[in-house]
Amino acid sequence: MITDAPGATGPDRPSDRIDTSVAHPARRYNYWLGGKDNFQADRDSGDAMAERFPTIRISALENRRFLQRAVGHLAREAGIRQFLDIGTGIPTADNTHEVAQSIAAESRVVYVDNDPIVLAHARALLSSSPEGATAYIDADLRDPERILGHPDLLRTIDLSRPVALMLVAVLHFVPDGDDPYAVVRRLLDALPSGSYLAASHATHDHLPAHIGEEAKAVARSGGPHGVINLRSRAEFTGFFDGLELVEPGLTSVAQWRAEAEPQPRPSAMEVSMYGAVARKP
Repeated sequence: MITDAPGATGPDRPSDRIDTSVAHPARRYNYWLGGKDNFQADRDSGDAMAERFPTIRISALENRRFLQRAVGHLAREAGIRQFLDIGTGIPTADNTHEVAQSIAAESRVVYVDNDPIVLAHARALLSSSPEGATAYIDADLRDPERILGHPDLLRTIDLSRPVALMLVAVLHFVPDGDDPYAVVRRLLDALPSGSYLAASHATHDHLPAHIGEEAKAVARSGGPHGVINLRSRAEFTGFFDGLELVEPGLTSVAQWRAEAEPQPRPSAMEVSMYGAVARKP
């Protein structure tokens, strides 16, 4: 059931901004994950993409597992207690705050998203352990100043202490014309030494050449809402300039610290998604 965030009234309620006739990235992703918070347009779009990339559901599931393993590593091994998760998506099981607070109950998490369907689920995101804190911000990744200066972020996260910046499966929705590299640099510049960047990104490196070229052509043309801008390994690596990559470095999300996952792991081609975690020196 879709509900509005606390205090949302009048014409600007998140549910009033949801257009069920147009496919939406968050709802499409929810469909691939087996969720129920999607509509026919999302399912049709998801099925059309699955025709071109039959293992896309595997990719979505593996990306989600990468997020959970990355948060687990950052909370357990790196000792991170503050997380800034941008491009949150629709809540499912084992969200960032649930994983982090299961390891360290005092963990503090700020979620950021501008999708109406996610805003409508804000209550589900805003549950926290008594020792920790969770907040939600309605903002766009491409507006880092709004994110960094938002009072809810400043009440929840201490930007003088290390923060894990989570950009999982969101950077590929930012076209080159919006300079995603500058956006990431601005966010990282606001975080102190000892902070981390955890990110994943769809790639064309492992796809058949004709499908990769077709996807890039759609992205260049502006494409439909939620078009995915596939990038190469070298292009994804650029987001980590000046950072210290955590082992095993930049790899398929299905392989990143996945020793405890069911074997054999999906291939790089089946997933077509890079992931990495890196520390700001």
